Amino acid sequence: MNIEIFEFIEGAQKAKGAVVIIDVFRAFSVACYAFDAGASQYIAVGEANEAFELQKKYSKSVLVGERDEKKIVGFDFGNSPTEILKTDLNGCTVIHCTTAGTNGLVNAGNADILLTGSFVNAAAVVRYIRFMNPENVSLVAMGYRAKLSADEDLLCARLISDRLNSKGNENEFANQISGLRKGSGSRFFNPENIEFSPPTDFFLCTMVDRFDFILKAEHRLDGHISLIKTEI
Repeated sequence: MNIEIFEFIEGAQKAKGAVVIIDVFRAFSVACYAFDAGASQYIAVGEANEAFELQKKYSKSVLVGERDEKKIVGFDFGNSPTEILKTDLNGCTVIHCTTAGTNGLVNAGNADILLTGSFVNAAAVVRYIRFMNPENVSLVAMGYRAKLSADEDLLCARLISDRLNSKGNENEFANQISGLRKGSGSRFFNPENIEFSPPTDFFLCTMVDRFDFILKAEHRLDGHISLIKTEI
């Protein structure tokens, strides 16, 4: 199994084989919490105007997403697992638009298998990839706003890679994940950001292996991406 780590939208475009698009803070943590809250469908789009148009087709739908970390005007929720955790999404179609994560999915055109990745379902992702046993695995760390390297995404990529190779120190990873609080996760503890990036988001996004399911991406006829929840 050949495992490579890429970054940003350019990395998503280069990725091949089994591709995992990683966005820990916060897109693909949010997606897991949305399914756990009862969402029946999840559709990823690249632009806000596409989300508004798509919403017209679904009577029971919610718009989730951000630009510059803040909730998009006219959306129901920001890109916050804290908001999702407090919401009953039973039977809802979630239409999700973010700067990094969802755009990574849209740009991963060479993937044979396309998955989302985050700490909260990392073990399930590893189990699924082992079961599929692909020749090539591409782990794409989407980074901060898809432009700057993000420690949490690269750390998640290394965690998945090491687990696939049956190596690595889980305690060391746990310490590094905890240490994100003073690094890339420090923005969640800035009082100026509390309305759209509360401290609870940090803790919800770093609960390693909380969920035992993968989110597999499938291309839709309308050009968007559906995520399918599969228990592993």
